Amino acid sequence: MHRSSTTTAALCLTAVALLALPACSSSAPSPVSVTSAPARSADPEAAPNDAQPTEVLTPDQLRERLLDETDLGQGYTRKPERNSGRDDVTVIGCPALEKLGGNAAAGGSLDFPNRAKAAFTYTGSADSEVTEELYSDTETRLSSGTKRIFDAMVSCPVYQVVVGSTPVKMATQKLTAPALGDERWSQLLTATAGGRSSIVKQTAVRTGTVLMVVSGSPGLVDTYVDKALAKAVSPS
Repeated sequence: MHRSSTTTAALCLTAVALLALPACSSSAPSPVSVTSAPARSADPEAAPNDAQPTEVLTPDQLRERLLDETDLGQGYTRKPERNSGRDDVTVIGCPALEKLGGNAAAGGSLDFPNRAKAAFTYTGSADSEVTEELYSDTETRLSSGTKRIFDAMVSCPVYQVVVGSTPVKMATQKLTAPALGDERWSQLLTATAGGRSSIVKQTAVRTGTVLMVVSGSPGLVDTYVDKALAKAVSPS
């Protein structure tokens, strides 16, 4: 079973974000379904502040566009970023994921050099977390690079991930994404291991040269995706 670095990018997210399994990075989004939007002027449901970034942004510029505690309000605490990675991640039952190539970092990020991330927990509930990731590259590279993973995962609604010696059953459900940006993705991930199941929603939007991914508790994702996109494309 072949496990490329790009495959690890997709699988590390699901294993850690859903089940808090050790040593995998949770910094890579892995949405599974994609639809293309018409031009912004022809999309009346799009967010009014959703201007298109046209230049590739640096990591420092992306960090300035991330949500922070002030944007989220009371009760949110920022989590320290996890940078660890591991090589013993295997996918079973999804040939499209096994065949993925690429040069994604071993830590599990998508294969774009310009990126930034922030993760938060909501006070009073260990299961209430929300993570935002921003990437920047040319429109063509953002679209084609992420689409490779999306297409592979949508081809396998059920598969298994083995992290070390821990098997994790993965299931994905395509959701209707909000009418935002040039391309958008949304899915519900369900991971089951050791008799325990966890659910995470992910919504991703590409607008111009910025790709935004919001992941976490379904209610929190729905609450903050619009605000996150507005700040991502126009921080002022």
